[in-house]
Amino acid sequence: MLYFSCDYAEGCHPKVLEALSKSNMISTPGYGEDDYCKEAKEKIREYIKCPEADIYFLVGGTQTNQVVIDSMLSNYDGVVAAATGHIAVHEAGAIEYSGHKVIAIPAHEGKLYASELKQMLVDHYADDSAEHMVNPGMVYISFPTEYGTLYSRDELESISSICKEYNIPLFIDGARLAYGLAAQDDMTMADIAKYADVFYIGGTKVGALFGEAVVFTKGNTPKHMITQIKQHGALLAKGRLLGVQFGAMFTDALYMEMGAHAVKQASIIREDLRGKGYSLYMENPTNQIFVIMENESLKSFGEKVSYGFWEKYDESHTVIRIATSWATSDESVEALTKIL
Repeated sequence: MLYFSCDYAEGCHPKVLEALSKSNMISTPGYGEDDYCKEAKEKIREYIKCPEADIYFLVGGTQTNQVVIDSMLSNYDGVVAAATGHIAVHEAGAIEYSGHKVIAIPAHEGKLYASELKQMLVDHYADDSAEHMVNPGMVYISFPTEYGTLYSRDELESISSICKEYNIPLFIDGARLAYGLAAQDDMTMADIAKYADVFYIGGTKVGALFGEAVVFTKGNTPKHMITQIKQHGALLAKGRLLGVQFGAMFTDALYMEMGAHAVKQASIIREDLRGKGYSLYMENPTNQIFVIMENESLKSFGEKVSYGFWEKYDESHTVIRIATSWATSDESVEALTKIL
């Protein structure tokens, strides 16, 4: 069986595993108060050119989204997101469970438009009944989006400017950040830090066993953040395991190296699909490929390839996702193209 259903099917990059093994028997303080976490944070600050950044390590993406959103919003606030956004669709209502409505606005190939965001905010505050509605207290986007598409620098700048105008934070979900940056030459992590009020660097889907690094960029860390993380059950006692991994990933640009590898492998598969006459559901340059398959073909395909179901296309076709990762080998790509 070939596994192309997601980008976290494997364990972790060998260099990350080596770092974990080397540090395994070293005693450290708990809850991230160790030198490994401190060193990893300094490496990230240097990489993103944001020396004042405040950084916290958490375990997984849904947990991270819930902790960040809940800690930054008042109890009467909601969070604005594209209708296809991860928090709106694939997190089992985790944000609503914490007491904050996800305010969905139209998605365009996974992205929200600055113009529509602005109009929504204008309309909300112009409504005489605004006090009877959920207040839009944050804007959430992801880079890349759920469809592997990317915001341009101009798009990010426009969204960021609107957030500043209305004094609400812009939160960028970076679960697949390395893959997005590797596919967009003119965007850097420093740019993400510039436009976002808070973002996170995904590790779970980019070569770590687990882990996400939350970065507050504007001196805007919520009060008693450690306390709030612990209230959510998200404070890892062996926090040094997160610091060790991120320290390894931000040594010798390993994080971006892993992202570039996945994007390269996806590009090969994407071109092969086009060459064989398959129809792509949506064009994107990242590690996720969305292809329209005949339902009759999917049964035999699924016997050899683990893929991700995405959505029904019509009565006889289905949109599936093929995802590459930091670990996708040349041999796996070649085997997949033969099956296709």
